[in-house]
Amino acid sequence: MANEEHLRLLRQGVEGWNEWRRAHPEEVPDLTEADLTKADLTKANLEGARLTKANLTKADLTRANLSKANVTKANLTKGDLTLAKLEGANLEAAVLTKADLTRADLGGANLGGADLTKADLTRANLEGASLGGADLTKADLTRADLTSADLGADFAGADLTRARLTWASLEGAELTRAIGIESCFQKVKLG
Repeated sequence: MANEEHLRLLRQGVEGWNEWRRAHPEEVPDLTEADLTKADLTKANLEGARLTKANLTKADLTRANLSKANVTKANLTKGDLTLAKLEGANLEAAVLTKADLTRADLGGANLGGADLTKADLTRANLEGASLGGADLTKADLTRADLTSADLGADFAGADLTRARLTWASLEGAELTRAIGIESCFQKVKLG
């Protein structure tokens, strides 16, 4: 369960929340299982926060900082994460169906088993990300950077069925167990 004081502070607004984060850099925000449906969290500093099983359906996380946050099993369906910072975040088994991750930075993030069905990852940075077992069915990865990403070497393969990979960079990406590659007929930059 979420820390009630943290949840209260966040619900009072992003400006006050970010001020509190600057004043308490050692505090790890605990928003576990919080209901933040449709919350406006634009530019919120959620770096390192615990958001396990949080409901962020249709939340606006544009330009939010979720670097190194624990977002496992969270629901971000139809969330707006445009230009969000998610470097090193743990999004294992998170639901990001139809989420907008345009130009999001997911470098080194763990997206193992995440549901990214129909997600927009246009120009997203997924360099070194772990996507084993992720469902990317019909996801838009146009011009996404998947350099050295793991799409299924040791874990179950990512499902890329009918994903759009137009001009995506897959240099050094691990595709050994990836599923549905043959259904991605767009131009792909391999190196």
